[in-house]
Amino acid sequence: MTEKNAIHADKAPEPVGLYPHARQVGHLLFLSGVGPREKGTKKIPGVELDEKGEIISYDIEKQCRSVFNNVKLILEASGSKWENIVDVTVFLTNMKDDFPIYNQLWAEYFSENPPCRTTLEINCLPTPIAIELKVIATIDNPSSI
Repeated sequence: MTEKNAIHADKAPEPVGLYPHARQVGHLLFLSGVGPREKGTKKIPGVELDEKGEIISYDIEKQCRSVFNNVKLILEASGSKWENIVDVTVFLTNMKDDFPIYNQLWAEYFSENPPCRTTLEINCLPTPIAIELKVIATIDNPSSI
């Protein structure tokens, strides 16, 4: 599971490049960008692609719920938990249409003691997804992984 403080979460989707799911430094945990893909496949919940791999339609709510679940899986594999998230950078590909739904779901998932958050619109992500999260969390017991 770990080497040189790198964490590879067995239950989370495989990274799309050469990087760990997370890296622990002391009591801090830095997650690599997390998207909504499903483990063991390139399937993205709520995304319909054409034969060229271009997005025909997508459901931002399904993607948000999936990305939140993937973050939880990585946190748990790292010896942390959802409540330990302290900072999130959110990348959206369509701020105008997707931010209201994302913001509503954020309030649902972080109803108590929400972490700091920065939300940015970008023109694309490495795979045909509409959202990616960059997360920093704490680890209560760093020797647990």
